[in-house]
Amino acid sequence: MFDRERTVAAPGFSRWLVPPAAIAVQMCIGEVYGFSVFNIPLTRVIGITRSVPGQDWSIPHVVLATYSLGLVMLGLSAAFLGKWVEKHGPRKTMFASACCFCSGLVIASYGVHIHSLGVLALGYGVIGGIGLGLGYISPVSTLVKWFPDRPGMATGLAIMGFGSGALVGAPFGVELMSRFKTPSSVGVQEAFLVMAACYFVMMNFGAWIVRVPAPDWKPEGFVLATQPRKLVTTAQVVADEAMKAPQFYLLWGVLCFNVTAGIGILSQASPMCQDMFGVSPIVAGGFVGLLSIFNMVGRFLWSSASDFTGRKAIYCVYFLLGCTLYCLLPFSQKINSVALFVALTCVIISMYGGGFATIPAYLRDLFGTIEVGAIHGRVITAWSMAAVLGPQLVTYLSKYQREHGVPKAEAYNTTFHIMAGILLVGLVCNLLVRPVDPRHHAP
Repeated sequence: MFDRERTVAAPGFSRWLVPPAAIAVQMCIGEVYGFSVFNIPLTRVIGITRSVPGQDWSIPHVVLATYSLGLVMLGLSAAFLGKWVEKHGPRKTMFASACCFCSGLVIASYGVHIHSLGVLALGYGVIGGIGLGLGYISPVSTLVKWFPDRPGMATGLAIMGFGSGALVGAPFGVELMSRFKTPSSVGVQEAFLVMAACYFVMMNFGAWIVRVPAPDWKPEGFVLATQPRKLVTTAQVVADEAMKAPQFYLLWGVLCFNVTAGIGILSQASPMCQDMFGVSPIVAGGFVGLLSIFNMVGRFLWSSASDFTGRKAIYCVYFLLGCTLYCLLPFSQKINSVALFVALTCVIISMYGGGFATIPAYLRDLFGTIEVGAIHGRVITAWSMAAVLGPQLVTYLSKYQREHGVPKAEAYNTTFHIMAGILLVGLVCNLLVRPVDPRHHAP
């Protein structure tokens, strides 16, 4: 049932069933973006109403054991298991992702029950992180094969599901905790178990309906190009050979620098907004929700636009426009315009999401489709690097500024200029991309 050969689509199968299958998986694992709703309750497992010093966990320990470790394992598992994904197909991979991610939630629930940070990290961070990596790359090569005419739109649809995970997972987690909270429990343990059961059903629904196209299939009216276009090859490059080409490392840099700039704002959006403009936590929370929407929508809109502009051109827009907007953020603080700050950051975060969704199509254009999922998995390690680099830059630089007498409203200005510089480095990487040398092409 899970073999790749059993998932070849029969004649008449609609390719439009594949994006919903991908979204079903990506939306579940995208819960990691909304995990912050569990941070404070996890620091009160012993004290229930307040954190007990010396007994309860601290927020830095919780974040490191769950969110940070999970994203690191996402990148590592995607890199090391990418070829396995290509060999066994999307159904087996999606099922494996469901098993890892949901069993990770179950183990994390047990870790909360016995109050063991190590078991929590093993469950959500390690085993759940492997599920994140498998689920994230599982639909990529399948979608670009189903949509050779619109690969940017197809991958944008699927990866949009990951960006929307927080919009579903965060309120779902809050509601479950409120239902299960008692005088002796914060409700996290029970919430993890219910989420594991619900996500397992939904992810396997996606695995059940997904199909791969027959080798000779093509969309009606689509004519396969026989001559390569600029930065769009008709050749094929396998994953191991792709790593010998400079284009692989340039695109790794492109993704790393784009994500570093965006995730820096995303990780500190609420305290940043409160420090710069003195808004209430409720208003700052609404700002975070708005950024999540633009993160999600940007993944679809920007990647769809890349089908018309080309991937290199759209990344030039990400970097040049992003650099300009970052340089305007200190101005928004200077004139105390919350509206301008929100508008600027929403566009920045939309391009952060767009960068995630466009990179699979960029890889497909340069390396072909034969092992694009495996190549994508290895490039995703740039995300792991950025997930550490971006938040640390924002957190420690702003702290350093405040400690040296800079008003907290202006403490982020230096960081914004550094992020603008990081985007310019990404622009240079993008401008250096050229077609892959034929010596790397598969026979």
